[in-house]
Amino acid sequence: MRLWKVIAILTLAGCGATAYAQTGALQGPSRGLGTWSEKARLPDIRSEAANAFVNGKLYVMGGLARMQESSTLVQEWDPATDRWRDKAPMPGPLSHPSATTLNEKIYVIGGFLLQVHAIAQNAAYEYDPVADRWRTLAPLKTPRGSIAVAALNGKIHAIGGRTPDRVTSAVHEVYDPATNMWSDAAPLPQARDHVAVAAVNGKIHVIGGRTNLPVDNVNRHDIYDPATNTWTAGPPLPTPRSGGASALVRGTIVVMGGECNLVKPFDQTEAFNVETGRSSRCPSENTALRPRPTGSSSTSPAATRNAACRIPTGWSRSRFHRL
Repeated sequence: MRLWKVIAILTLAGCGATAYAQTGALQGPSRGLGTWSEKARLPDIRSEAANAFVNGKLYVMGGLARMQESSTLVQEWDPATDRWRDKAPMPGPLSHPSATTLNEKIYVIGGFLLQVHAIAQNAAYEYDPVADRWRTLAPLKTPRGSIAVAALNGKIHAIGGRTPDRVTSAVHEVYDPATNMWSDAAPLPQARDHVAVAAVNGKIHVIGGRTNLPVDNVNRHDIYDPATNTWTAGPPLPTPRSGGASALVRGTIVVMGGECNLVKPFDQTEAFNVETGRSSRCPSENTALRPRPTGSSSTSPAATRNAACRIPTGWSRSRFHRL
């Protein structure tokens, strides 16, 4: 039996910011319910931020913070000490940015200047956590916020999101760090933003999301294969939702929280095992994970030690997950 841990960092708008850890046991395709415990609170109330995990530490970037709708604030959390500290700010303020990691660096892509999905940006930044230094990259060809961002085969994929006209997009661009250039790839089968995303076994999974308003949720599960530049349909998300957090936990994609459930955030935690093709829902199934301590939505990339998974931030909170 192998033990696993997911750390979810929640930035709750209007309330305190809390970090929760869930532990459980892995036995083949089944998962124990696990438990949640509270960790050190974020120094600032934040939402709509990007998250990433690299070199054993968690980073929360941008979003609403310190009375700013879009901020440059970057904070680092060390699980070993359970402490937070401020780091070098981003080159420009962003709300609803997205992030992933590649070669021990963090890539922050897109975002808005206003919380209400307005003034989409074409920003692309690279952060070196060792040097605590940011670098501005070639901009997105299509400005967007609340994008699905994932690293795969040495490249960064920016999928979907919402454009300057505040309409959801199916655009799929790929960034090559070797050339500092963006290229086009097969568009997402259905335009949407605030999705869950994970890169695993050479493919990218884009799950759930919304087509317009927070109540316009879908349960789609689209899988992109870069070898053929094509999309195929995967098993649908049991609970249609958007703005949730996601993480890749040893071959299982976990989607937590989201919006909107009768105007309130979801507390469901649902998992999809990539190898078996099985999905599970809590709390009714034996293979499900325990629900979140409180319902919430998220707008940040969720990350794990072995893979980065990005999700857009919702209205209530942003989350972070780590294996």
